[in-house]
Amino acid sequence: MTTVAVPEGLVFGADGLIPAVVQDRGSGDVLMVAYTNAEALALTASTGQAHFWSRSRKALWRKGETSGNTLAVASMRRDCDGDAVLLAVDPAGPACHTGSRTCFGDEAVTLAGGLAELERVIAGRATADPSESYTARLLARGLDHALKKVGEEATEVVLAAKGESDERLAEECADLVYHLMVVLAQRRLPLARVLEVLAARRRGR
Repeated sequence: MTTVAVPEGLVFGADGLIPAVVQDRGSGDVLMVAYTNAEALALTASTGQAHFWSRSRKALWRKGETSGNTLAVASMRRDCDGDAVLLAVDPAGPACHTGSRTCFGDEAVTLAGGLAELERVIAGRATADPSESYTARLLARGLDHALKKVGEEATEVVLAAKGESDERLAEECADLVYHLMVVLAQRRLPLARVLEVLAARRRGR
């Protein structure tokens, strides 16, 4: 288990609380905002799982203790004034109790966030019944079959771009992205690696 450090110089309110902004480490999406205190932060640091303080119940709580939708914390950082803390997390399931990926609604999900969610769905299909899931069948048939599908879908994108409607092009692009994500899953290459390469290229320009 990897532990994270509680930032120094945090400024807690008179009630002993400080707001915590929770961000998906892979996509950068803001998932939720909650309140935490020194004890909850210490638990977060020692366990690697996000802990907060419930103002309504006046009690500590660990995200996912009843739903199973936990938040594995990769890092904690303070803001410039020290009166807020940012948790960079790897979420297991939706962050919001409504079932949305973020507490700000699914419409708040960025492109990268949507891809991160697709990555999690594909990973979850690895143990599904192939007779009931197309993704499970793709994964079961192996890398070569998925690569063949990528080639087929790339050709469909070219044909759609040359002479079909915008809607059809969008559909074919969605199919291509999906099959690329299946290839990444079979190679066990996280989407975050791809995003890191893109970010590095952007910084290099």
